[in-house]
Amino acid sequence: MTVRREVLGDAHVDRAEGAKTGLTEDFQAFITRYAWGEVWTRPGLDRRTRSVITLTALIANGHWEELAMHVAAALRNGLTAEEIAEVILQTGVYCGVPAANHAFAIARDVLEEEDR
Repeated sequence: MTVRREVLGDAHVDRAEGAKTGLTEDFQAFITRYAWGEVWTRPGLDRRTRSVITLTALIANGHWEELAMHVAAALRNGLTAEEIAEVILQTGVYCGVPAANHAFAIARDVLEEEDR
Protein backbone atom coordinates (compact mmCIF):
# COMPACT_ATOMS: atom_id res chain seq x y z
CA MET A 1 0.00 0.00 0.00
CA THR A 2 2.92 2.33 0.67
CA VAL A 3 4.23 2.09 -2.89
CA ARG A 4 0.73 2.37 -4.34
CA ARG A 5 0.22 5.61 -2.38
CA GLU A 6 3.65 6.96 -3.32
CA VAL A 7 3.11 6.35 -7.02
CA LEU A 8 -0.61 7.09 -7.45
CA GLY A 9 -1.13 9.57 -4.63
CA ASP A 10 -3.26 9.37 -1.53
CA ALA A 11 -6.34 10.90 -3.18
CA HIS A 12 -6.54 8.22 -5.87
CA VAL A 13 -5.91 5.35 -3.48
CA ASP A 14 -8.43 6.72 -0.97
CA ARG A 15 -11.06 6.93 -3.75
CA ALA A 16 -10.30 3.37 -4.89
CA GLU A 17 -10.39 2.03 -1.35
CA GLY A 18 -13.56 3.96 -0.56
CA ALA A 19 -15.29 2.60 -3.66
CA LYS A 20 -14.61 -1.04 -2.79
CA THR A 21 -17.62 -3.30 -2.67
CA GLY A 22 -18.05 -6.95 -1.89
CA LEU A 23 -17.65 -7.52 -5.62
CA THR A 24 -14.36 -5.59 -5.99
CA GLU A 25 -12.72 -6.01 -2.60
CA ASP A 26 -10.68 -9.08 -3.56
CA PHE A 27 -9.57 -7.41 -6.81
CA GLN A 28 -8.37 -4.29 -4.98
CA ALA A 29 -6.45 -6.49 -2.54
CA PHE A 30 -4.93 -8.36 -5.51
CA ILE A 31 -3.82 -5.10 -7.18
CA THR A 32 -2.24 -3.85 -3.97
CA ARG A 33 -0.52 -7.13 -3.18
CA TYR A 34 0.64 -8.14 -6.65
CA ALA A 35 1.09 -5.01 -8.78
CA TRP A 36 2.28 -2.69 -6.02
CA GLY A 37 3.73 -5.14 -3.52
CA GLU A 38 5.40 -7.59 -5.90
CA VAL A 39 6.08 -5.94 -9.27
CA TRP A 40 6.58 -2.21 -8.55
CA THR A 41 8.93 -3.04 -5.65
CA ARG A 42 11.29 -5.32 -7.57
CA PRO A 43 14.89 -4.06 -7.67
CA GLY A 44 15.49 -4.62 -11.40
CA LEU A 45 14.03 -1.29 -12.61
CA ASP A 46 13.61 2.10 -11.00
CA ARG A 47 10.20 3.76 -10.77
CA ARG A 48 10.94 6.19 -13.62
CA THR A 49 11.58 3.27 -15.98
CA ARG A 50 8.51 1.43 -14.73
CA SER A 51 6.46 4.56 -15.44
CA VAL A 52 7.79 4.76 -19.01
CA ILE A 53 6.84 1.11 -19.57
CA THR A 54 3.43 1.62 -18.00
CA LEU A 55 2.64 4.70 -20.11
CA THR A 56 3.61 2.82 -23.25
CA ALA A 57 1.55 -0.24 -22.40
CA LEU A 58 -1.51 1.84 -21.54
CA ILE A 59 -1.27 3.78 -24.81
CA ALA A 60 -0.76 0.60 -26.82
CA ASN A 61 -3.86 -0.95 -25.31
CA GLY A 62 -6.03 2.18 -25.30
CA HIS A 63 -6.51 2.26 -21.53
CA TRP A 64 -7.20 5.99 -21.46
CA GLU A 65 -8.53 6.40 -17.90
CA GLU A 66 -5.55 4.50 -16.54
CA LEU A 67 -3.24 6.61 -18.74
CA ALA A 68 -4.39 9.83 -17.09
CA MET A 69 -3.70 8.38 -13.66
CA HIS A 70 -0.26 7.16 -14.73
CA VAL A 71 0.75 10.45 -16.36
CA ALA A 72 0.35 12.00 -12.90
CA ALA A 73 2.19 9.02 -11.40
CA ALA A 74 5.04 9.47 -13.88
CA LEU A 75 5.47 13.04 -12.63
CA ARG A 76 5.59 11.74 -9.05
CA ASN A 77 8.20 9.21 -10.18
CA GLY A 78 10.45 11.97 -11.51
CA LEU A 79 9.62 12.19 -15.21
CA THR A 80 9.34 15.70 -16.62
CA ALA A 81 6.57 16.86 -18.93
CA GLU A 82 9.13 16.84 -21.73
CA GLU A 83 10.06 13.21 -21.03
CA ILE A 84 6.40 12.21 -20.96
CA ALA A 85 5.98 13.91 -24.35
CA GLU A 86 8.94 11.94 -25.69
CA VAL A 87 7.40 8.68 -24.49
CA ILE A 88 4.14 9.55 -26.24
CA LEU A 89 5.95 10.59 -29.42
CA GLN A 90 7.81 7.27 -29.44
CA THR A 91 4.53 5.38 -29.06
CA GLY A 92 3.23 7.14 -32.15
CA VAL A 93 5.73 5.18 -34.22
CA TYR A 94 4.89 1.78 -32.73
CA CYS A 95 1.31 2.16 -31.50
CA GLY A 96 -0.06 4.49 -34.17
CA VAL A 97 -0.58 8.19 -34.63
CA PRO A 98 -4.23 8.16 -33.46
CA ALA A 99 -3.22 6.51 -30.17
CA ALA A 100 -0.41 9.02 -29.63
CA ASN A 101 -2.71 11.91 -30.54
CA HIS A 102 -5.24 10.79 -27.95
CA ALA A 103 -2.49 10.23 -25.39
CA PHE A 104 -1.16 13.76 -25.95
CA ALA A 105 -4.64 15.17 -25.30
CA ILE A 106 -4.91 13.21 -22.05
CA ALA A 107 -1.40 14.15 -20.97
CA ARG A 108 -2.06 17.83 -21.74
CA ASP A 109 -5.13 17.81 -19.50
CA VAL A 110 -3.29 16.05 -16.67
CA LEU A 111 -0.24 18.32 -16.92
CA GLU A 112 -2.44 21.43 -16.93
CA GLU A 113 -4.26 20.13 -13.86
CA GLU A 114 -0.97 19.40 -12.10
CA ASP A 115 0.24 22.97 -12.81
CA ARG A 116 -2.77 24.50 -11.01
